[in-house]
This record gives sequence, C-alpha cells and structure tokens, in this order.
Amino acid sequence: MKNLLMIALAFMTLNATAQERKKGDRKAEVKERMEVRQNMTPEETAQLQTKKMTLHLDLTEKQQAEVEKVLLAEAKERKAKMEAFKAKKEAGEEFSKDDRVKMQNERLDNQIEMKKKMKEILNADQYAKFEQTLEKRHSRKGGKDGMRKKKE
Repeated sequence: MKNLLMIALAFMTLNATAQERKKGDRKAEVKERMEVRQNMTPEETAQLQTKKMTLHLDLTEKQQAEVEKVLLAEAKERKAKMEAFKAKKEAGEEFSKDDRVKMQNERLDNQIEMKKKMKEILNADQYAKFEQTLEKRHSRKGGKDGMRKKKE
C-alpha cells in the first residue's frame, strides 16, 4: 500500500513538472515565430499571405496578382511604421495618449481601406469567406482593438 502511494505521488509530481515545461516551450516557440515574422521582408510577407488567401478563397490568377499588390503595399507601410516605432522606443521616448490614439486611428483607417480594396477584387462568396476569417481571427485573439466579443 505504501509503495502504491509513493508511485502515485511520483507520477503526479512528474506530470505537474512536465506540464510546466510545455508552457515554457510554447512561449519560446511563439517568441521565435514572432522574430522570424519580423525579420521577413514585405515581399515575402505579401507572397505568403497571398498564397494562404489563394488556398482559402480559391483566387484566380488575376485576383492573386491584385491581392499581392495590395498586400505588398500594406506590408511595406506596416514595416516602415514598425521601424519608426522601434526607433522611437529605443530612443527612450514615451508615447503619449494622443500618440496612441493617433496610431489606433491610422490602423483602423488602414483596415477600412483594406476591406474596400478586397471587396473590389473578390467576388461576393469570396468576400463573405474573407469576412468570416477576419471575424474568427478577431474573436480568437480578442480583436486587435482589445475588445472581446461576447458569445451569444
């Protein structure tokens, strides 16, 4: 009886420590993926996004070319803003409330413009699927504006 109790205790301890390691490993993986993504060129980012959209939305050749142009312009702009943000942060400058509001407004304006462009390029079914994908992404991440959607 005493031996069984010791074995059960050993398994429970082992299980608890193994789970802690997994959480740490997962964080390291996420951090590594983020670094890889940040080191990608805008062209690489646009190309990968276009291929993913092609698989998901079944885009035609013409649509692929148009989507890639839009995504490339967006990726270049995002990369430039990210570099400016890093430079300001490394210089030790603080972001004021007005700066943060301005950045959020610019980001939302860019999202609105992106939706308009996609609506012009995609057909109705593809656009509906595109919207659905955006909704899933925002609800899963809590939305990029930090507002979680309540489940009905």
